[in-house]
Amino acid sequence: MQRLKTVLTRIGFYFSLLFLGTMMLGACTVAALLNRFLPTRIATAFGQWLIHVVFRIFLDFLQGIKLVQLDLSALDVLQNENHLIIAPNHPSMLDVLLIVSRINNISCIMKAQLLDNIFLGAGARMARYVRNDSINGMIRQATYHLKQGGKLLIFPEGTRTVTCPVNTLKAGIGLIARRADTPIQTVLLQSNSPYLSKGWPLFKCPTFPLIYKARLGKRFEPQENANALVNEMQNYFLTVLPHFPAEDQQINSPDIAKNSTSLRP
Repeated sequence: MQRLKTVLTRIGFYFSLLFLGTMMLGACTVAALLNRFLPTRIATAFGQWLIHVVFRIFLDFLQGIKLVQLDLSALDVLQNENHLIIAPNHPSMLDVLLIVSRINNISCIMKAQLLDNIFLGAGARMARYVRNDSINGMIRQATYHLKQGGKLLIFPEGTRTVTCPVNTLKAGIGLIARRADTPIQTVLLQSNSPYLSKGWPLFKCPTFPLIYKARLGKRFEPQENANALVNEMQNYFLTVLPHFPAEDQQINSPDIAKNSTSLRP
């Protein structure tokens, strides 16, 4: 019986990846067609909503087949806020999905090569996601988006966590906050699994269920001294992440011992 359950779980896992890929490819096809004809403001809003819907459906599907357990409702209060930087820690490649699935009007700083990806590119370009291949260009685009009243998702570590509980933060987020005069809302993400952490292949099956939790952290106001702001954020993450949230300290998984990049309380 246990063997059958394992087989069915693996089938569900690989089918879910196929399902996500199909939805993303379909969404990018729609985005590529509509982006040519829609006015910029409408195209941007539609692109952000489209990505949100794809990620929300995917995560709801994973919950439906009992592969994941999600506690992300703390993010919902950010939906109606504007002119805000959202800055989570970054344990997993799934973090973008977790955030965007709860907020349907948000842009994101994204690796340049992903903006050219067949599964991601057209939708991300329509949503006016910000390329990171040029520091000056990235800061300029991000600042413009925020000054228009938008929300921007920035992972201040710049890459997935490799040094627990958080990597050294990049200075760019402080510069963007200063130039756009925008507060930074930190978000604390926690998982029981290292799935899709740095070095974990997409198709390597983890131990299920995957558990993901999100909590709102401290909000930082922009400062004239961008480096001082980033240092404050660094110290905050280092202090809070190992002990947060207290009620989640029972989270554990056999995969944790195999990969130190997961957030473990």
